[in-house]
Amino acid sequence: MNKKIITLLLIVNSVFAWSQNQQLSLQDVIRIAKENSPDARKAKHQFRANYWQYRTYKRSMLPQLVFDGTLPSVNRAFTEYTSSEGVQEYVGQSYISYSGALRLNQQIGLTGGSVFLSIGLQRIDNYYDTTTTKNYLSTPISIGYNQPLFNYNPYKWNKKIEPIKYEKAKREYLEAVEQVSITAVNYFFDLLAAEMNMNIAEVNVANYDTLYKIAQGRYSLGRIKENDLLQLELQLLKSKSQKEKVQLDYQNTLYKFKSFLRIKDNSNIILILPEVNKLATVSYDDAINLAKNNNPEVLDFEQRLLEARANLSRAKTENGLNANLYAVFGLTQNADLLPNAYKNPNDQQQLTLGIQVPILDWGMRKGQVKMAESNMDLIEESIEQEKIDFNQSIFMKVSEYNMQQNQLLIAAKRDTIARKSFYVIKNRYYSGGVSVTDLNIAQNDMDNSKISYIRTLQNYWRTLFQLRKSTLYDFQQNKPINVDFEEIYN
Repeated sequence: MNKKIITLLLIVNSVFAWSQNQQLSLQDVIRIAKENSPDARKAKHQFRANYWQYRTYKRSMLPQLVFDGTLPSVNRAFTEYTSSEGVQEYVGQSYISYSGALRLNQQIGLTGGSVFLSIGLQRIDNYYDTTTTKNYLSTPISIGYNQPLFNYNPYKWNKKIEPIKYEKAKREYLEAVEQVSITAVNYFFDLLAAEMNMNIAEVNVANYDTLYKIAQGRYSLGRIKENDLLQLELQLLKSKSQKEKVQLDYQNTLYKFKSFLRIKDNSNIILILPEVNKLATVSYDDAINLAKNNNPEVLDFEQRLLEARANLSRAKTENGLNANLYAVFGLTQNADLLPNAYKNPNDQQQLTLGIQVPILDWGMRKGQVKMAESNMDLIEESIEQEKIDFNQSIFMKVSEYNMQQNQLLIAAKRDTIARKSFYVIKNRYYSGGVSVTDLNIAQNDMDNSKISYIRTLQNYWRTLFQLRKSTLYDFQQNKPINVDFEEIYN
């Protein structure tokens, strides 16, 4: 009975311990990072801000309905008055005025002007000593147009720049997501390397402990020198010290890993070594074409050029000949009774043409234009150099990625050879065929080759995602990288 209970408790304990372990592949880590990491959340918030900025611009080009009202304005004061005889005197006034108007405005981006349609009603209540009068002024309809003639037109330039900014924001978000993947790759392999170092340290302690005990027996029989025994004892102490250090490093790396993924439980993380599926070599021409079509930096070049041209246009127009045309046509009527204020309305017209001609500005406008031209030349030259650097960076990423597949084969072969070599030398040491120094060298080569393989594997995945980030193209599935932006808006 006791054996059955003990067996049951062991099974329950094993199941509980297994439930505390969390197995994660590289793709699992990348998926969790895209959902939970601070970098991914920051990228979403930044894109939402850019989205609402673009939406605000689009809404600004739609008709705007505005209500203006004064409900009420009370006035009781003495004001200056000129009588029919030309005498200036002060008279008391006491009245309350009310006004309300609905105005529909529409910007015209092509010309930079605006058209409006409005309706309104005003009322004044005059208070005298013994009586009160009311008067209404109606504007059943009023149509107006305001047009700057030679001024800088921001709507024209915004119509070109804002869509580019928004498209760039989309690509920057995709680029940020790929950067999250790169960071996740680094955290994954850093933890995997830390775990590997810890396992190596534990094996080394066990190996050197065994070797030291064997050496003690040989020393007592006079088969080895004291120096060899001391070297093994020293290696045993070093391995124990190294074990404590790598255990601490593993805990610190694990904390950073969980913090990045926002894993709050205390489960043990078991990482699954990713497999490498051999991909076709990426050609530079394909990569550069994909980068030119997808990379946000290319749109940034275009945006900066347009902004420089817009600044030059502003400098040429703001301090030169300016004119503004303002025209209004409407109907109006006033009466003591509200219904009468809408009977037989009279038409009203207003036409204003204002001009501003600079006569003497001491070369200020010319200086501003020259500054804008110089700035535009500087931006054009800077962009030309940045395009060269951009092409070179794509070339280096393609070359580095294509090289990594061969590097993986070399690292794997090196690890296999180092491991076999160590076991050969270890067996020869048991038989007295090699020295402790040879054994230590073989041990270090095997340990370094294991970590080197992990780091080479890390470089492979990192260069793959760096190439994805630069081209916004998934080379594994052979399709462009994209997301459902509608889910991010909401």
